[in-house]
Amino acid sequence: MREPIRDKGRLEHMKTAIERVLNFMEKKSIDDLSETAIEYYGIVKCIEIVGEAAYKLTPLFKDAHPDTPWSVIEKMRHVLVHDYYQIEKSEVKYVVEDDFSSLYEQISHYLSDTNWEEWEKQ
Repeated sequence: MREPIRDKGRLEHMKTAIERVLNFMEKKSIDDLSETAIEYYGIVKCIEIVGEAAYKLTPLFKDAHPDTPWSVIEKMRHVLVHDYYQIEKSEVKYVVEDDFSSLYEQISHYLSDTNWEEWEKQ
C-alpha cells in the first residue's frame, strides 16, 4: 500500500501547478487563449489541482495557516469539476492574474518555514 501524501506533498503539488501556469503565461495573456484551446484547459486543470490539493490538506494545517483562503480555493475546484460547463473565462483569468502570485508566495513560505519532521508527527 502506498504511503498517503501528507501536507508537505500537497503543498508541493500546489506550487508545481501554479508554477506551470505562471511560466506558461509569462509570454501570453489569458485573453489570447480560446476557450476551446487545449492550453486553456491545461490552465483550468492546474487550478483544479491546486483546489484538490488544498481540499486534501489536513484541517490542522489549514487551521494553523488561516491567512490563506482555503475554503475559497476548494470551492473554485468544486465549480471547475462539477459545473465545468459554466466556467467563465473571466474567473479563470482572475485566478491566474490576481490570485496565483500571492498564493504561490504563501505556499513557498509554508514549505520553507515549516519544520516538516515535527509537523508530520502531529
